Amino acid sequence: MLYLIGLGLGDAKDITVKGLEVVKHCRRVYLEAYTSVLTVGKEALEEFYGRELILADRETVEQEADNILKDADLCDVAFLVVGDPFGATTHSDLVLRAVKLGISYRVIHNASIMNAVGCCGLQLYNFGETVSVVFWTDTWKPESFFDKIQKNKQNGMHTLCLLDIKVKEQSLENLMKGKKIYESPRYMSVNQAAEQLLAIVQNRRLQGEEPEVTESTLCVGLARVGAMDQKIASGTLQQLSTVELGGPLHSMIIAGNMHPLEIDMLKLFAVDESSFEDNECQRNT
Repeated sequence: MLYLIGLGLGDAKDITVKGLEVVKHCRRVYLEAYTSVLTVGKEALEEFYGRELILADRETVEQEADNILKDADLCDVAFLVVGDPFGATTHSDLVLRAVKLGISYRVIHNASIMNAVGCCGLQLYNFGETVSVVFWTDTWKPESFFDKIQKNKQNGMHTLCLLDIKVKEQSLENLMKGKKIYESPRYMSVNQAAEQLLAIVQNRRLQGEEPEVTESTLCVGLARVGAMDQKIASGTLQQLSTVELGGPLHSMIIAGNMHPLEIDMLKLFAVDESSFEDNECQRNT
């Protein structure tokens, strides 16, 4: 059988009891290593699980999935995913491949950033579509995610922004030359995401628009959710462009209309409480 096992968000001990039992008896155990990262490394996981882990990068999962599934109809194979197994569509693809090969599968769920963001006090059922904010380059500066944020904002909904991760990525030049030379890992921070959003706000104004999201829109920055050194900061988009939350992983929320309890919770993490006094218009009536 193929087991897809969520590891949660913090460290080695966040795996469920059920998940750990499965890991201990599987013949091969793969660790997916590109859609997210834990606050501890592979060695710490191996020590706690008592098992050797095989790193599975994007290339392995997307181009060599058959190697992961090899003999999974005859023995148990585990595929470990930071957060929850279905936080990335690539893992749905792995399940479809397994079913096509006649291999049974089982999913063992865990906490994901998709529900753990509730730690900031915003109510999960008030969130709209989640978006990904990617690193811009000199020649590629997409803005499509901003339109989704604005649509959520128009509907009074919060937007969870998943910030870009670049792990084992090739430069365009090396990709074109067929050279397997990889760039150093990069993880987008809250202030980098805020800076890009502010640039889009300015671009839209130059195009004659008056965007729903502005410099004074209330936002939340989250870092290392689930870890002992988790950090949360709330404030305007402008304020979050200068906030420093430390190491990865970071996420960001663009707030929609808020219930009084949501506002009171966000004030616990305020960069400057006066920002909330200026944004009472976002309160639900």
